[in-house]
Amino acid sequence: MNIAIGSDHAGFEYKEKIRAFLESLGHKVKDFGTYSPEPVDYPLFIRPVAEAVARGEYERGVVLGGSGNGEAITANRVKGIRCALCWNEDSARLGRQHNNANVLSLGQRMMPIEMALKIVRIWLDTPFEGGRHQRRIELIDAGSSEPK
Repeated sequence: MNIAIGSDHAGFEYKEKIRAFLESLGHKVKDFGTYSPEPVDYPLFIRPVAEAVARGEYERGVVLGGSGNGEAITANRVKGIRCALCWNEDSARLGRQHNNANVLSLGQRMMPIEMALKIVRIWLDTPFEGGRHQRRIELIDAGSSEPK
């Protein structure tokens, strides 16, 4: 799988470890930065990840920050992105099964690296269930509250 990854300074350490983990699993990874723990403005690194996934250049994206909240908000502002902020194994599984999340957001300050790697693995391996969940995604994309 081709995966885009990006972080701010508060997610830099985990980004480096997750990038290496993904590559060890045989995935091709494009690092959109940041490239050090020096303070930066996260939208400058997160938006390019989301835009690249939305354009179809990458199948999935991973974004990281201190909490992951700002990163998820930034990614979800890009049309076609369904970014799931995950904090445990169940949230990662449901983000894929029910929401077909194509971007994963993680907070480095919210969990140990072992949990972050478990979340990444589950998010990669879990298929989308479709069915009623597909209809809901279509409603999200349409910007409508009325079913078709």
